[in-house]
Amino acid sequence: MLPAANSYEELCNRFRWDIPARFNIGVAACDVWAARAPERTALIQIHEDGSRAAMSFATLRARSNRLANALAGLGIGRGDRVGILLPQCAEAAIAHLAVYKLGAVAVPLFTLFGEEALAYRLGDSGARALIATPDGLSRVAAVRDNLPDLSETICVGDLAADSHDFEDLLERSSDSFMPVDTAAEDPALVIYTSGTTGSPKGALHAHRVLLGHLPGVEMPQELFPKPGDLFWTPADWAWIGGLLDALLPSLAHGVPVLAYRFPKFDPEYAFALMAELGVRNAFMPPTALKMMRQVPKPWVRYNLNVRSIGSGGETLGPGLLEWGRETFGVTINEFYGQTECNLIVANCAGIMPVKPGSMGRPVPGHRVAIVDAGGNPLPAGQEGAVAVHRPDPAMFLAYLNKPEATAEKFVGDWLLTGDTARMDEDGYLWFVGRDDDVITSGGYRIGPGEIEDCLIKHPAVAMAAAVGVPDPVRTERVKAFVVLNDGYNADGDLVRSIQQYVKERLAAYEYPRDVEFVPRLPLTPTGKIKRKELRERGAAACAPGGSE
Repeated sequence: MLPAANSYEELCNRFRWDIPARFNIGVAACDVWAARAPERTALIQIHEDGSRAAMSFATLRARSNRLANALAGLGIGRGDRVGILLPQCAEAAIAHLAVYKLGAVAVPLFTLFGEEALAYRLGDSGARALIATPDGLSRVAAVRDNLPDLSETICVGDLAADSHDFEDLLERSSDSFMPVDTAAEDPALVIYTSGTTGSPKGALHAHRVLLGHLPGVEMPQELFPKPGDLFWTPADWAWIGGLLDALLPSLAHGVPVLAYRFPKFDPEYAFALMAELGVRNAFMPPTALKMMRQVPKPWVRYNLNVRSIGSGGETLGPGLLEWGRETFGVTINEFYGQTECNLIVANCAGIMPVKPGSMGRPVPGHRVAIVDAGGNPLPAGQEGAVAVHRPDPAMFLAYLNKPEATAEKFVGDWLLTGDTARMDEDGYLWFVGRDDDVITSGGYRIGPGEIEDCLIKHPAVAMAAAVGVPDPVRTERVKAFVVLNDGYNADGDLVRSIQQYVKERLAAYEYPRDVEFVPRLPLTPTGKIKRKELRERGAAACAPGGSE
């Protein structure tokens, strides 16, 4: 969707949205290429035993058509919600495409969700059907009585009780299917996102969301696609990062996608996989990059052929950027977005300078600003709320069943992301933190990202998180939770060394007055640090009778 350009300014000047009135994700991400280049590879599946299987666009169309017919035969139709509880695998891609072509609404679900999490999302969405593995179906079976709308379950793998067999349904269904004629504004997808308060909210997206994401994928992936590209991400396709930062945009561009589910992320195997399969493009969450950074001299041991890497979710610092250049031979392009309106800010090292620590500049087509509480854009250099102006093709339609929460998300026509940042004179955005992540100490507003980036440069520190804890004098003081590299002793001398290290490199008011060594950091399924959990833990330790 982005035009060829030699500079960011040229890219913005030449870009125009082209959103047709009628549009269907399933057609765009499958059927178009099945007609244009039927034998072109769409998916490369890596199985648990290490074997692999390639699937063409023609096969992907035939199998998704069969599933669409099967779902229709079970009474699932336009507007019905269909849960997809599957890992990265061909069946997950087939399920999404079938649901979109049917005019139904996909509800992706993370495979590690427990019974309560699944019950809430399936119940809140009113899902009528669920496609899942036997393990997933066993968890849903425990709460099935609380899901009166769930009438059909389809099992991928060894058949579970009271379910339809996925392969049997496909075998008995026709591979000819006429996709439903959907409007670009028709609902296609519900992705649940956990806010700072209350239950998770289902962000309802229209079919146009795929088109809205394309510029935000193309920019950090160095004007993707190029001949020979092959995309992979360790991010689960149940999340917007895996689904709309990688899988669907790649298929829409006719670029093959590598599908592999890590039982537990293995940085050594990630390098081996990228080298062996010739991965050219990747979306790598910062946590994955930090883990891969601990692998010694991968550029010597693996023959990598990477063209572009995008990363988002946590701020990258100069250290990770330099490691990325040394390891992959490319600049890792940081980008920014959220479930409600994703991929709206990005870097692209090929056409503009990358400022270490910056999220980048607004992606062409998106009006992004830093605003005050009243929705008024602020001048360069001032901190405020990151906001996106509507209408925007990447923006959600609404929170499902939550009109008040939807209204609260906006100030006028500005969608408030809930993040704090500043924009410099060149239009680059600098992340400060979530509204509730910003640390207020002694009159200073301190973002955790900068502290964390400094901490992980200390030779003893593998991973770190910074939060604010109550302080009777300063309002809050900085506390660091630190995971150590092997060979270091968690003692007072190391605490002082770490504190001095930050104090010397940042500022005296930013150094962590409290340091707690932990075996691991609490992370969300997408690899983001659960700072809320750490703040609560830190606050409890500061309370009377606490451990501090």
